[in-house]
Amino acid sequence: MSILSSLWECVKPTLVVWTFGFATMTAIELLAPRERYSLRGRLPGLLFWAIWLAISGVAYAGFRALWSAFGIPPLVTLPTGAGWQTPVTWIVAPIAGAMIYDFFFYWCHRAQHRWLWRYHAVHHSIREMSAVNAFHHPIEPFVQILLIALPTSLIASEAAPAVPAILILLHLQASFIHADSRWHLGPLSRFVVDNRFHRIHHSIETKHFDHNFGAFTTLWDRLFGTAWMPANDEWPETGIAEVDQPRTLHDWVSLPVVYDRAVDAPAPPPSAITI
Repeated sequence: MSILSSLWECVKPTLVVWTFGFATMTAIELLAPRERYSLRGRLPGLLFWAIWLAISGVAYAGFRALWSAFGIPPLVTLPTGAGWQTPVTWIVAPIAGAMIYDFFFYWCHRAQHRWLWRYHAVHHSIREMSAVNAFHHPIEPFVQILLIALPTSLIASEAAPAVPAILILLHLQASFIHADSRWHLGPLSRFVVDNRFHRIHHSIETKHFDHNFGAFTTLWDRLFGTAWMPANDEWPETGIAEVDQPRTLHDWVSLPVVYDRAVDAPAPPPSAITI
């Protein structure tokens, strides 16, 4: 098998899942839009995501191979074996896994704001935020491997039946938190992050800064004092006041390097979108 074929096998599952998520969330945004962002405005986001997902797929495949070669056993094994399971626990097990993952994501996210802001600022600079326009800098998969994948690899679970429907819903929820849609999770948003809750995290208003770091559950934000529960009509503008969102590949890759100059330069008009 050629190197390109091997890389494609690493990336293909990720691209398929995310393509499904983007298509579904974009349809929701078009059915019930909160803002009127053009489809053309999403094209740079699609390009950045395609490259980011390829980098992420290869990076995670390399991490899994390296971890397997080291043969480091898990420190904790969760009791989710099939021997005691019922259909209810088949649902609870993946949700519990998502909550554990989100615990490490929460602290990784806070670390990015504290020490790695130049790179994470690429994500926060987005003004026309949607499910597609929610891209990250290409260095972030390596940060997530170090701060999320590595510690969660020390936590295992007993063999349990996979529930594809639940896994798909979890993925759609992860994409939905950036969706530009009037639809939200209603009362469930007290416990599960939705687009209104996460919108606060991206707000351009200083009162919202450093709130709502979780991506799956609101539990960790509420537990560690960073939760801001949005009012029904609270839908702030997003972005970084002094920095325009990346609109070219060069902008996307170089923003962390030129961040200081970018915050002092006037942003170009929103119509200036090129690739």
